[in-house]
Amino acid sequence: MTNKRTYIIDDDKLTARLVSILLTTYGFSDDIKLFNNSELAMEDLTKNASEINTLPDIILLDINMPIMDGWQFLEEYKNLSIKKDISIFIITSSIDPLDLETSKKFPIIRSYIQKPITSEKLKFMTSLIEQQN
Repeated sequence: MTNKRTYIIDDDKLTARLVSILLTTYGFSDDIKLFNNSELAMEDLTKNASEINTLPDIILLDINMPIMDGWQFLEEYKNLSIKKDISIFIITSSIDPLDLETSKKFPIIRSYIQKPITSEKLKFMTSLIEQQN
């Protein structure tokens, strides 16, 4: 299964690039857009909120970032009037159990996945997306 568009929101440029390569290698997405902070991604989503074909199918969101962390991003995302069902996955290196519990407060999150991203984790995400469709 290939998704048309995936947004990777991660301030670690190396991690974002490696995840992008993995997604491309495994045919996870046709188009990958990288954002090194969630504020830029929020601007893009706000600008394109009514353009369903421009919006991503998947968002891979890091939670520990400067400027606007992943939790702040999710709070703002809830207020957008987006008519498309976008699957959001938390992708994090955090091992803090509080982060996992916090993620459960956001029903828009499909899953909380710890880095590094592997082919097995991509298969898991794909199965969750297929169940949704």
